[in-house]
Amino acid sequence: MLSYDYIKCNDLRTACQELEEGEQVYLLAGGTDLIVGMRGGKFSAKTLVDIKDVPELKVLEEDDQGITVGAAVTLNEAVVFAPIRDNVPILAEGCHSVGSYSIRNRATMAGNICNASPAADTAAPLYCLDALINIKSSEGSRSMPIKDFFTGPGKTALNKGELVQSILIPRPYPEGRGVYLKASRTGSVDLATVGVAVQRWGEKFKIAIGAVAATPVRAFSVEKAINEKGEKNYADAARLVHDDIAPITDLRGSREYRYHMVEVLVRRGLEQTMGV
Repeated sequence: MLSYDYIKCNDLRTACQELEEGEQVYLLAGGTDLIVGMRGGKFSAKTLVDIKDVPELKVLEEDDQGITVGAAVTLNEAVVFAPIRDNVPILAEGCHSVGSYSIRNRATMAGNICNASPAADTAAPLYCLDALINIKSSEGSRSMPIKDFFTGPGKTALNKGELVQSILIPRPYPEGRGVYLKASRTGSVDLATVGVAVQRWGEKFKIAIGAVAATPVRAFSVEKAINEKGEKNYADAARLVHDDIAPITDLRGSREYRYHMVEVLVRRGLEQTMGV
């Protein structure tokens, strides 16, 4: 049986203090990864700090800076939030692809990226949107681009005593369609074998991929071929994605299968965003 201390936090300062002063302290928001990991032995927690009701972490709003998604906002809340649905639907697609409806009622976008799985479904869309991660500690606040947040499988740039307060999708929003395409062993409720986000920014493209490297990655080789060299053959452009990835073989798919599927999904994403 699991044994740990449980602390219910109602303010951000207390949560930061618990993280800074304690050992083996884990934050509980949705808990959909944390509890499973604890039962499986992945996480060994002495203290769980419940942050679900911290007001600063429940913020879901749009202002002059952009869209702010607090760390305690659930994925289902993000999916139906009009500014996300209308302005950055690629992010709504990424959120909607996580687990089942009941899981999304608990899971949070911040939790999805803090778990730091290379296959995190919200990560690739956030890369394409140049999202900023707002971080809080007892020492103050800082922000960093999403591309700098992931440092390895299961690892982030968070220091001891720090937590993600919110995710900002900054203005200006992209002009053009965006899609998130996912290959997995089952049609739903499974981690991505490959996840591809393709977002048009006017006549330019941003492409990000999950589950094919130690962290989510941008497909810069494909972007360069299309954005700078004017490549119009999307199949030829998609083949260049092999230069941007380093997939492995695991229980969800072989290295060779991932190489194949990422090329297929990048091509489909380009075609769909251009209406081909």
